[in-house]
Amino acid sequence: MTSEASCYTIVYEDSSESPSTQDLRNALQKGTDEVKLDTLRKIIISTINGNPQPQLLMPVIQYVMPSRNKALKKLLHFYWEVCPKYDENGKLKQEMILVVNAIRNDLQHPNEYIRGATLRFLQKISKDAELLEPLIPTCRSCLEHRHSYVRKNAVFAVYTIYREFEHLIPDAPELIQTFLAAESDATCKRNAFVFLANCAMPKAVEFILQVFDQISGMDELLQMSIIEVIRLDCKRDTSHRARYILLISELLNASSHAVKYEAATTLTSLTQNPAAVKAAASCYINLVLKESDNNAKIIVLDRLDTLRSKHGHVIDTLIMDVLQILSSTDLEVRRKAINIVLSMTSSRNVEEVVLFFKKQLQKTQEQEFEKAAEYRQLLIQSIHVCAVKFSEVAASVVHALMDFLGDSNNPSALDVVAFVREVVEKFPPLRQTICEKLIQTLGEIKSGKVYRGVLWILGEYAESVADIQATFLELRKVLGEIPILASEQRLLEEAGVEDGEEKKDEQQPKTDGAKPRVLADGTYATETAFSSMSTARLEAVKAAAKPPLRTLILGGDFFTGAVLSSALTKLVLRYDELSGDQRKSNGLRAEAMLIMASVIRVGQSQFVSAPIDEDSSERILNCIQTLSELEDKPAVHEIFLKNTKAAYSKMVSAQEKKAAEKKELESTKAKIVQVDDLLTFRQFSKKAVDDALDDAEDVGRATGASDTHEDFISNLNRICQLTGFSDPIYAEAYVKVHGFDILLDVLLVNQTANTLQNLCLDFATLGDLKLVERPSVYTVAPHSFQSIKATIKVSSTETGVIFGSILWEGAGMAEQCVILNDIHIDIMDYIKPAYCTEAQFRSMWTEFEWENRVNVTTTIADPREYLQHVMKSTNMSCLTPEGAVSGDCDFLSANMYARSLFGEDALANLSVERTEAGTITGHVRIRSKTQGIALSLGDRITMAQKDNKPPV
Repeated sequence: MTSEASCYTIVYEDSSESPSTQDLRNALQKGTDEVKLDTLRKIIISTINGNPQPQLLMPVIQYVMPSRNKALKKLLHFYWEVCPKYDENGKLKQEMILVVNAIRNDLQHPNEYIRGATLRFLQKISKDAELLEPLIPTCRSCLEHRHSYVRKNAVFAVYTIYREFEHLIPDAPELIQTFLAAESDATCKRNAFVFLANCAMPKAVEFILQVFDQISGMDELLQMSIIEVIRLDCKRDTSHRARYILLISELLNASSHAVKYEAATTLTSLTQNPAAVKAAASCYINLVLKESDNNAKIIVLDRLDTLRSKHGHVIDTLIMDVLQILSSTDLEVRRKAINIVLSMTSSRNVEEVVLFFKKQLQKTQEQEFEKAAEYRQLLIQSIHVCAVKFSEVAASVVHALMDFLGDSNNPSALDVVAFVREVVEKFPPLRQTICEKLIQTLGEIKSGKVYRGVLWILGEYAESVADIQATFLELRKVLGEIPILASEQRLLEEAGVEDGEEKKDEQQPKTDGAKPRVLADGTYATETAFSSMSTARLEAVKAAAKPPLRTLILGGDFFTGAVLSSALTKLVLRYDELSGDQRKSNGLRAEAMLIMASVIRVGQSQFVSAPIDEDSSERILNCIQTLSELEDKPAVHEIFLKNTKAAYSKMVSAQEKKAAEKKELESTKAKIVQVDDLLTFRQFSKKAVDDALDDAEDVGRATGASDTHEDFISNLNRICQLTGFSDPIYAEAYVKVHGFDILLDVLLVNQTANTLQNLCLDFATLGDLKLVERPSVYTVAPHSFQSIKATIKVSSTETGVIFGSILWEGAGMAEQCVILNDIHIDIMDYIKPAYCTEAQFRSMWTEFEWENRVNVTTTIADPREYLQHVMKSTNMSCLTPEGAVSGDCDFLSANMYARSLFGEDALANLSVERTEAGTITGHVRIRSKTQGIALSLGDRITMAQKDNKPPV
């Protein structure tokens, strides 16, 4: 009986204002209705918090029960629910006879609200048979009351009593069946039907068959209950399946969205007929189009995706209907719809799909969409997938997408570059036209990253003499006048000549009225007009309108300058091979070398925002050297003209192979059934989309209740010793992490010969940990054991510490105490490996502000072995492809990513180098949105470095 006792919520009670029992009695006896309300509320809070005050039961019966105040009657029901109704011997208290009599009077009250509220109260005390027995006749009579509020509560009151004590109302199913046949109110009919569904399933099925033709016009709640009964009945061997399928098909056209969703879900579990599957999919699509709640749309789309994965190409003909979902304004809904569309795309419909995507892409330019930039990027990525998968549409979309290379939204333009790069590699016939289009769009590009991608493509795939010459011609336009430094200097001088008066001021600086300035060394100096005016002219020259590529170089983007040099080198080398005109070849070479030298020179001048970096300078000089020794180094020519293209081709092939392996793995993934596993007959039935047909099974799967396997050895590893063996009390705790909770099972051993009274285990936490409830006070006999459980909530991935003490009363009521060892919570229980794209990683790396840098100190000699060591110790996955980290090399750079149970992202970059001494040096940089996870992972890596082997 104790295990089935009701569970009440703990309500906060202000101990500073807790009145005495006598004060409460006086307030009940002499107070007004408002005072009695407040007093009864205090008594209820005190009772559910463990202080029942049984001596107040009689005053409540005497002074509160006779009141006609409806609020007081409602509160009185709460009190009867929580107050102690039995004495020490387990018998019903004598006072409860008066309570039962009052409840019977309320059940016969002329006011329908009081009757209905009292019937609802009966459902709360459904486990007290002695209280309920005298009330059964009155409760039955309420089924015939004129008001529907009373009748609907009477049905559920009968239901709860019959479920607990069937002998009190043995004829309840027949009674409710008769009631259901005569009832006209929709809610009452639904409640009565729920009773039959749970207590007399054959009668519920009989009712469905009786009103079969009227169900489509019934109330929404009753329709939902009927669908639930059909699902449950079909789990058994039923002869009505065909009629059920007909009924559910009709309910697909119901006015209620909830009914349509449940009907579509149930239909796919009853039959695998392609027509039924297609009807259910159409219903899902209509629901997404008509439903206003975005969360509901995402849930329905998930169900549609599951249906598609189970039934192959049955619903592929509905692809254009799914595309209509893109009219939604929510980006997440659009993303999910596009994923479904891409999985349904085939060679038969790909042209229609791509045409729709192109129209949507055009709309993002013409109209003001919400999150238009992100939507445009999503569409470009989708077209990319279609074009690579179906070569027949690549030619039609690649030119349309290249119009977006000049897009102000940088990610969209980068996606276009990635798409063009892949298309130009995979489809050689398109290279000529793509290169021509890229050459034309060079002047529209604004981003350095996009320029780098386009220059690489032109350097690799501009394979004809005409294309190479056209590329040089267009590059002259986007670079402006060459040499850059000389032309910028001339502009500066011209600006000085134009303003004659200011030039005179420069020759005769006026110092009158100029304020003295304090220099860094503490001396005074006078600022003249000469310096301020020349600075102003320099800034004006910098701010003047310039061609796009020149603007980037002057802005300090020398990485783009290095890529430009590499592309020019490839073009000159290829032109030299193709053209027989040595004079033109030398002219082109000289022009390329002039451009490269010009980039280096201007990078060392005052005209750039930041001076040129050493890496870019060295790379450009290498390109100049390669062109100056054109005939002497054929090996270098091969590197420029063949090896870089071969490396990209190899990367594309590796990506295709990885995608194919992943697809094959998903298609062949099967559930492993052990030899000795029990088989159920349901496993021999046809496959169903909705494998879990009842909510209880769904909940079990969601909570993982059926998948828990306790391992004795792993349990022993989680035991923490809290006190020493010589302490009066020995304590140890078994720490179990379960989702967002930490369960502490503490075992206390009284090692003394005395009884320890009022023993209390007091816990405190550090970090984002919160103790749910304080353990109770115990009395522990000599040399006996006491088990205490405590639950701690975790709210973020941060290293938490639990510390505490044990308090008890010793001899002479003196308080004694033992301080416990700290329990450190391992954050690895909350961090799981995860994967993201390179673009997402870079975006998050830029966005996250917390960084923790850990220097590498280890005896491991191999960089790749150290990478594996860090991955195991931090539960992070490596995002850098295997091909990039393989091979024999003395340095290694890799990106890692993990995600916590709380949705926190953790990024890490490992950069290590092997020294001549054979040791590894470098660092690991960790970034996250919150400080806690960055520090915790850094501590974890530091601890793991002390040992070559990662912690188990």
